[in-house]
Amino acid sequence: MTSPEQPGTSGTPSEPAYPDRVYRSVLAMLGGLLLLGVGLWMGVDAMIRGDGRTPWVAAASLLLGVPLVVAFTFRPAVYANDDRMRVRNPFRTVVVPWGAVDALRATYSTEVVTHDGAKYQLWAVPVSMRQRKLAVRSGGKVLVGAESTLHELRTLAEQNAVRPTAKGDPECRWAYEVLAPAAAGLVALVLLLALA
Repeated sequence: MTSPEQPGTSGTPSEPAYPDRVYRSVLAMLGGLLLLGVGLWMGVDAMIRGDGRTPWVAAASLLLGVPLVVAFTFRPAVYANDDRMRVRNPFRTVVVPWGAVDALRATYSTEVVTHDGAKYQLWAVPVSMRQRKLAVRSGGKVLVGAESTLHELRTLAEQNAVRPTAKGDPECRWAYEVLAPAAAGLVALVLLLALA
């Protein structure tokens, strides 16, 4: 289930001064909280009570695992305002001006398609497999949860694509704040296990 959050205003001068609509999966965040709790409990316990290399392996595992859990559960979000949609996925952020949007659709996943044919998944708007199967059987349009969010995003795209401030090309940025610690944890874990 995806729910819009309370809007917040951007403080940077290059961003619009009006509120963004924020969409993210509440169930994914609850799952992430559970995974982090169990992982931290086991990892810290192994670091405190473990012998030999066990504390180091536990620390490296946490350095690898915590950023990945955060990336796949807490990080995904879609921010939408009158000029653009900012899609924050696990490992990258994509900013798509409304003028560049060709389609927003939901099949196996939700995605935005740009005029140049590029496709970007919206991890924060999950597709229910059950709803998709029901829609395929009935031959109708799908996805009650994802479809309501996509309807709002399509409306924003249609209404705002002509705005001068909604023009431009999509921009992508890798999430090094997630990738760097996860890579460091992976390297440390591989070295520790190789030397065992």
